[in-house]
Amino acid sequence: MKKIVFGLLGLILFAGGTMAQNYKPFKLGLGIGYTMPGDGGGGILLDIEPAYRINDAIAVGLRIESAAMVKNIESNGNTIEGKLSANLSYTINGQYYFIDAKVRPYAGLGLGIFTIASFSSDASSLSGGGGSEFGFYPRIGVDIRHFNINLDYNIISATGGTTVDGASTYKTKIKNSYLGIRVGAFIFGGRR
Repeated sequence: MKKIVFGLLGLILFAGGTMAQNYKPFKLGLGIGYTMPGDGGGGILLDIEPAYRINDAIAVGLRIESAAMVKNIESNGNTIEGKLSANLSYTINGQYYFIDAKVRPYAGLGLGIFTIASFSSDASSLSGGGGSEFGFYPRIGVDIRHFNINLDYNIISATGGTTVDGASTYKTKIKNSYLGIRVGAFIFGGRR
């Protein structure tokens, strides 16, 4: 079975590589952006994305991203603002470019592991998060020469936390999904 899968993968890569391409096959993207967690708050993100173009319309790659956010957490009917350190994600993704022009819109999908940071709050004794979760993201964007703009929604499982308010302790469900809006540039991967 492994031989069949690797054989098909090799055939796809060979077929894609033998077609005439207008773009160089390898590209390395660097991005910075803004994050918006599902329950409110905000933060910044940084990413690096090496990719390989199978052909001019399809690219596959990796994304390593750090997203530092402040989240609003709903606990027992109250909204609490929590402090949060950086989340890290390691994902694989694919992109499909709709047209071959100077402005190239695309859509894609990625999936992988998101390392969720633990957090705390000054307002009350709030703690939780931590660990790794599987997640995925649909994305849309546009390449303009060696620059790009994209939007993705990172869908990650919720984690549990605890809020201590005086003598009462509450279980808290922490939503980890967030919207990422980024601008970036890439080296290599331009027109031949």
